Amino acid sequence: MKRSTGLALAAALLLAGCGPAEKAANDTTSADIPEARPDAVNDRFARLALTCVHKEYPNKISHVMNTAEDAQTPAELTPAFYGCFDWHSSVHGHWLLVRILKTDPASPMKPAIIAALDRSFTDANIAAELAYLDGEGRKGFERPYGTAWLLQLVAELDESDDPKLKTWRETLRPLEERIVAETQEWLPKLAYPIRLGTHNQSAFAFGLMIDYARQVGNTAFEKALVDKSLEFHRSDVNCPLAYEPSGEDFLSPCLMEADLMRRVMPQAEFAAWLDKFLPQIPADGSGDWLTPGEVRDPTDGKLVHLDGVNLSRAWAMEGIASALPEGDARVPALLAASKAHATSGLAAVSADNYEGSHWLGSFATYLTTRRGIGGS
Repeated sequence: MKRSTGLALAAALLLAGCGPAEKAANDTTSADIPEARPDAVNDRFARLALTCVHKEYPNKISHVMNTAEDAQTPAELTPAFYGCFDWHSSVHGHWLLVRILKTDPASPMKPAIIAALDRSFTDANIAAELAYLDGEGRKGFERPYGTAWLLQLVAELDESDDPKLKTWRETLRPLEERIVAETQEWLPKLAYPIRLGTHNQSAFAFGLMIDYARQVGNTAFEKALVDKSLEFHRSDVNCPLAYEPSGEDFLSPCLMEADLMRRVMPQAEFAAWLDKFLPQIPADGSGDWLTPGEVRDPTDGKLVHLDGVNLSRAWAMEGIASALPEGDARVPALLAASKAHATSGLAAVSADNYEGSHWLGSFATYLTTRRGIGGS
């Protein structure tokens, strides 16, 4: 095990001087990564991210081409975040690795994680990411899902006193500042919430962004997000939970909205709001009021989204329950349904199919480390 870890570290150091195309040709493979400890589920998630953050292909890019010169490879276009099939999955794959470093400092994955993050988080790579955003028609690139995850990644680094993580945090600062500025410019123009179960959903993104703003002490950004959340959702009632999930959801529109609102309302106000917004939550402690989503083909990249909806529903219900007053009769039912969804979602996280493995580990880690509700 130590030998393979050393090889991974050495390989990463050798790659440090390579250009983007050379890096992409040297994808990290599972053979370069230590085996997971039998009793450490997060080792499996770390392996998934380590395997994909520098795996360039297959790749799905959301790319506005302005000239023939824009016909470049993913690693040439965005050299920090080109792996894991798409930009946003690469970003939250990097977040996963930072999260594991912080929550499990004894992890055997630590040397490989540090090597992988050192390879991605360089001044040159981040300068290239910014240059990419400067291209015509890219102002809303990865907004709001990918940009929210980038800010969550920064928040994760910002929490740490470790010198290595502090260095990475400073390296990412120019990209962070660009995203914050563009989001602040966008928020007043957003006239309506985006109530989808996929990437463009505004509630999930706002939640991550608020957590980031509070961590870094950006009170102006926090206020803009809180004000917009209240403007959009304070009067919402009777969310149609029975209509969920849609066939390709990985986020619940109803539960993510509630998970957002518990961040921006005082406890008593939130408890009363939730009673009107989700009257379906029972007071009898049962967990069968919300059934986990069913995936009938895990090799289908859209259908496998439903494994993600089970994981994100689970953490949303935990978050909602954590914000209710002690003794609230809805808490047992929320936690029972959360457990059922977590069991289903975690069982589906596997290296067998890249359609799910390139991103589900991040959702699983967010859940198991209780990131959104004060997990340390």
